[in-house]
Formats: sequence, C-alpha cells, structure tokens
Amino acid sequence: MGETESYQVQSAMKPRVMLVDDEECIRETISELLASEGIDIVTAVGASECLRLLRGGFRGVILMDVMMPGMDGWATIREIEKAGLLHGNIISMLTAIGVPDDKMEGLQEVVIDYITKPFEPSGFLAAVRKYLALLDMIESGS
Repeated sequence: MGETESYQVQSAMKPRVMLVDDEECIRETISELLASEGIDIVTAVGASECLRLLRGGFRGVILMDVMMPGMDGWATIREIEKAGLLHGNIISMLTAIGVPDDKMEGLQEVVIDYITKPFEPSGFLAAVRKYLALLDMIESGS
C-alpha cells in the first residue's frame, strides 16, 4: 500500500507534535483536539512520511500508532533509531491494544509512554502537555 506524500501543518508556527497514524479520522480528531488547545501539530500517514519529516528537521513529540500497514510503529521507531533521528524527540505509542506487546522489547528507553485508543480527551491532552514540558526541560538542559 502506498502512503500519501502530503502532510498537514495546523498553523504557521513550527509544530512540536507529530502524529503518525494511517487512519484519517484519528489524524483529524487528534489534530482538531490539539489545535483547539493551541498545540501545533503535523501529521504523517505512515513511516515514510514520518522519516521524511524527521530528516527535514522536525524535533518534538512523536505520537506513533502501533498498527499501520506496511511498516508498523515499532519498525518505524527502529528505522528512526537506525537513521540517528532520535535526538530531540520524545516518542509515545498510540494503540488499540490494551497492553504493550513483545515488539516493545529493547525500545523501553526510546518510548516514553503508551496511550490506549480510545482515550479520554482530557487525559490525552494532559499526557501531551507532560511530554511537551519534558521536551522543554530537555531542550533547556534542566
């Protein structure tokens, strides 16, 4: 299956959150939720778009879907790691699976959290704000 080679930036500001998910309704819902809270987001349909955005300089919070056609979220993270693109990024997995699976083995130091879909908007927003605060601390050297 081919991936769409376009991505959507919600505002003119530099996005600090990237959502990687193959489901359009999930991308739209999360984009609208974050944008309504003033959080700038860029979306990617799958692994190739995610990697392209990272190679293009994106640094921030990556919300990565686990189950995607082609390269799944775990394989995408391994590619990010192999390409040396982890620095400056925080990764949280999004999944419909209730518990982390065995593919997470070896990625515990790379993946900061695991968010189960469906989620409550308030809890999801709190998690994203926590990731952004952590990113700010890392960037400032605190």
